[in-house]
Amino acid sequence: MVAYQFYWYHPVRGYELVGVLPERRKNPERITPQSIMGWAEKILGDKLSTKDIYIIQVTINEYGGMVFPPAPDFLPQK
Repeated sequence: MVAYQFYWYHPVRGYELVGVLPERRKNPERITPQSIMGWAEKILGDKLSTKDIYIIQVTINEYGGMVFPPAPDFLPQK
C-alpha cells in the first residue's frame, strides 16, 4: 500500500514526522502533489507553514504495517 509521510522542519530539532496519509484513491489522475499537500494543509491548519513540509512516498506492508522508505537519506539537508 502506498502512503505519504509528512515531515516538518524544525530549526533546532531538524525534521520531525507530523503525519502519515495512506493513499486510497483508485484513480491515479487525482493523485497530484497539490492534492497531497492539500491534506496536510487541512490537518495542520495554521499551526505549521506548509513551505517547511517535506513529503516522501513510502510503501506500507499490508500484513505487518511496516513502513519502507525509498532510501536511507531521503530528507533534504537545510
